[in-house]
Amino acid sequence: MGRDPQLDALRAIAVTMVMYSHFFAAGGSSFWGHIGVRLFFVLSGFLITRLLLEARAAAEFEASPALKSFYVRRALRIFPPYFAVLGFVWLVDLEQSRGSLAWHALYLSNFWFALRNEWTPWVLAHLWSLSIEEQFYIVWPLIVLLAPRRRLGSICIGVILLSLSYRFYWPVTGAPSLARDLLPPASMDALAAGALLAVHRTGTAQLPRWLRLGWPAFAAAFFVLQWFIPTPANSVQEWGRWLLLEVLPLAPLVAVVASCSPGLGGYRGRLAELPPLLALGRVSYGVYLYHPVVLSLAVKSQPWIPVNVSEQGPGRFLVAGTATVIVASVSWLLFERPLNSLKRYFPYVAPGAGAAVRASGGSSDAGWLAAGAYPPISPRISLDGRKSALARDLQRTDRN
Repeated sequence: MGRDPQLDALRAIAVTMVMYSHFFAAGGSSFWGHIGVRLFFVLSGFLITRLLLEARAAAEFEASPALKSFYVRRALRIFPPYFAVLGFVWLVDLEQSRGSLAWHALYLSNFWFALRNEWTPWVLAHLWSLSIEEQFYIVWPLIVLLAPRRRLGSICIGVILLSLSYRFYWPVTGAPSLARDLLPPASMDALAAGALLAVHRTGTAQLPRWLRLGWPAFAAAFFVLQWFIPTPANSVQEWGRWLLLEVLPLAPLVAVVASCSPGLGGYRGRLAELPPLLALGRVSYGVYLYHPVVLSLAVKSQPWIPVNVSEQGPGRFLVAGTATVIVASVSWLLFERPLNSLKRYFPYVAPGAGAAVRASGGSSDAGWLAAGAYPPISPRISLDGRKSALARDLQRTDRN
C-alpha cells in the first residue's frame, strides 16, 4: 500500500486553517483554526493506530522491538525541528520566552499554560498541542500493541467517553480556565475517534450507517451553533454550547478522513491530489511549528516591509504565510528529510521471510495538533512586542 496522498491534502487544508486564523481572520478568530486542530488530531489518531495495527498483524511481530522502533522513529521525525525552534527562541529570547523553555523542552507546554491560565509567551502557545501529541505517543502504542486485539474498539470508545466526562468538571467547579481545554483528557476524544476509525477499518470495509448518513447533520448543527446562536450569558448554558461545539465536529471529521484514506475518485479526488496541496501537506509539521516564530520576526521587521504585517489581514497572511512555507520547505529538504531517512534502520518488524516494515505515510505531521482550546496568536502585535502481507505493506519510510 502506498502513501495516502489525499491525507496530505487534508494536512494542507488543516494547516491553512491555522494560518488563516493566526494571520488573517478578523479579531484573531479561532474558528477555522479550531477546526484545523480537530482535523489534525483525528488524522493523528487514525494514522498512528493503523500503523501500529499493521505492524502487529505481521507474522514476525514482537512487541518490544516494535515499541522501541516506534519511539525512535517518532523522535527522529519530531524532535530535531522542535528543539531547533526552542534553541532559536532561547538564543534570541524571542518574546521573553526563556523562562518557560524547560516546560516546553519536556513537552509539558499544555500544563504550563493551564497552570498560568494565560497564553504567555504567545510565540510558544501552539506547542501545547505538540505536548498533547507527545503524551499520546508515550501511552497509546503500549495499548495498541499489548492490549487484546478484540478489546481495542471498546478501549477507544471508553477513552472518548472519558474525555467527554472530563468536560463536566467546569460547571461543577464553576471556574472556567485553560485547564478545561489543555489537560490531556480534553483532547483524547478526537485522537480516540481517529483510532476507532483505524480499528474499524481493519475489520470491516464501511463506516457505520449512522455515520455515513448522519455526519452532514452534525456539521450543519455545528455551523448553526457557531454562527447564528449567540453566546448565552448564563454560565451553565455557555458550558453546554461549548460542549456541543467540541463534540459535533467529530463525526464530520472522521467521515472526511475515512473518505480520503482509501482515496476519493472523480473531480474531488483530482482536486485532493493537486501537487501544490500535496507539497504543503508534506511540510505541514514545519509550517505549524515555525509559523508563530516567523510572525514574530515579521512584525519586528515591519519598518522594512511595505505592507502591514502588524495586524491581522491580507498583508500579514501574504508575507508571514509565504515566509513560513519557505522556511518549512527548506527545513524539510535540508534538515528533516535527511534525518528521516535514518528510520530505515529501525523497522517495526525484523525483516524476515521477505517482509520488512515501513512506517505509515500517515504517521503524521498531524501528530502535533489537538482539539479543544485554540491558542490565539495576538491579532494586533506592536513592533515591540505552533501477517506477512501487512508487513510487506509497511515497506515505505514515513516522511511525516
